[in-house]
Amino acid sequence: MELIQQDPGINAYVAASEAVDHEHPVVREVADRLSAAHPGAHAYAEAAFAYVRDAIPHSMDSGDLRVTWRASDVLEQRTGICYAKTVAYAALLRARGIPAALCYQRLTDDDGSHPVVHGLTAVLLPGERAWARQDPRGNAPGVDTRFSLGPESLVRTVRPELGEVDYPQLHAEPHPAVLAALRAARDRPHLDRTLPAGLEPIGPEPVTLP
Repeated sequence: MELIQQDPGINAYVAASEAVDHEHPVVREVADRLSAAHPGAHAYAEAAFAYVRDAIPHSMDSGDLRVTWRASDVLEQRTGICYAKTVAYAALLRARGIPAALCYQRLTDDDGSHPVVHGLTAVLLPGERAWARQDPRGNAPGVDTRFSLGPESLVRTVRPELGEVDYPQLHAEPHPAVLAALRAARDRPHLDRTLPAGLEPIGPEPVTLP
């Protein structure tokens, strides 16, 4: 699948924002610590992936009722669903000037019911011409995701016959439907009931990375 930038300018994918708040001291502290132990863009990106995957439990696995959506809150409180964890990973990458995007899948149960949007992070490392999707959701029984610039290592590969979708758009910010669900949720059980089942295209006509 060809990944498509929603914004033609690469600067959009290193910018700070309310959600991807990589200038926040909490984000900077984690980034500084990881980069000191793992110098070099590739080593740092892989270490940051492992940190978000392993050190921040997925709240649906852990039973944590809190809902986080800012990267700094995810890292400080050490909890979040997939959307929140992808924002945290994007912030850690951007804190070191590595372009990072947010992207999504539509997944379902094995019978095609209960569709839900799943979040991923895409990274563009120096010297690479192609974005690479990463899945920092967190491992669980039967799930073992790794950082990869080659074959993708994702929690799920889509099954088009069940209506599952890989959305090709690379977003500089969380999709509005995703962000709205996170911000409106009183707690995680409320969020579980209001997760988006699909995403509409947004913004200008997407452009392919030259």
